Amino acid sequence: MTPLWVVGDIHGAYDSLLVLLRTAGLTDHDGAWQGGAAHLAFLGDYLDRGPRGMEVIHLIRRLTAQAHDSGGRVTALLGNHEVMFLAAQHFRATDPNDSLGFREYWRSNGGQDSDAAQLQITDLDWLRTRPALALAGDWLLMHADSTFYRRLGRTPEAVNRSVTALLHEDNPKLWTRFLNHFADRLAFTEPDAPAVAADLLHTFGGTRLVHGHTPVYVLHDELQRPGSMETPQPITYVGGQCVAVDSGMAYLDGAGFIVRLDDSGVAQQVSLHDDLGEF
Repeated sequence: MTPLWVVGDIHGAYDSLLVLLRTAGLTDHDGAWQGGAAHLAFLGDYLDRGPRGMEVIHLIRRLTAQAHDSGGRVTALLGNHEVMFLAAQHFRATDPNDSLGFREYWRSNGGQDSDAAQLQITDLDWLRTRPALALAGDWLLMHADSTFYRRLGRTPEAVNRSVTALLHEDNPKLWTRFLNHFADRLAFTEPDAPAVAADLLHTFGGTRLVHGHTPVYVLHDELQRPGSMETPQPITYVGGQCVAVDSGMAYLDGAGFIVRLDDSGVAQQVSLHDDLGEF
C-alpha cells in the first residue's frame, strides 16, 4: 500500500512544517521531496494566523512537482482561510474601500498583509483550482468537519467543479454564502454522528474520513475527552469513522504533528515533540 501522510491546518507555521516533513522522511534538509512513491495530503488552511503562509504555499507547490517526478503524489485541499484570502483579493479592484467587508473579514481572522505582498498571479490560479474533497484509497480527505459539502454536489468531482466555478464568480453574495457554510464545524460530535458520518461517506466514497479545521484541543472539549494542549494528538472518533488532525500548530508553541494513515486508522504520528536529533 502506498504510504499516505496527512497534515492539517498549517496557518503560516512554515518552520514547524519543514521540521515535520523532514522528520517523517518526506523531504531532505533543503525541503526537497525525498518521499519516493508516498502520497502526502495537505488538508487546507495554509494561510493566516502565522507569518509565513505564502512560503507554505510555495513549498507545497514545489513538492507537488517534485513528488510527481519521483513517482509520488501531493494533494493540497482548499481550506476556508484560502477562500477568505481569495475573496479579499478578488474584490480588491471593484471594491477598493472594502464596503463589502471581505478584506476586514480576512484580517480579523488572522490575515497577514505580508502574504498578500508576496502573492503571484500563479498563486491565485493555483488556489482557485484547489479541490475541496479528495479520495485516497478508502480515505475521504476534507478540510472541514462539516456536511456543507453536500450542498455543492453528490460526488467529489461535482463538489470540486462547483467550488472552482464559485471561486471565479463576481457575485459577492455567493462568496459570502460559501464562506458562512465553510465556517461550519463539529458535525461529528452530536448523538447522531455515526449516521451523519456514514451518510457523508456513502455520498462521496471511502470508509473513513480525515479532516482538519477544528483544533484537536477544541474537539477534546466537545467530546469531553481528556487531552493535552501541550502535546496535541490526532483524534479518532465516531467509532473509528473520523480522524481529526488540526494540531493547532500556529496557535500553541511546540504544537504540530503529521500522521500516516492506513486501513486500520492512524498508523504513525510524527510530532514536534519527537526526538528530532540534528533537526
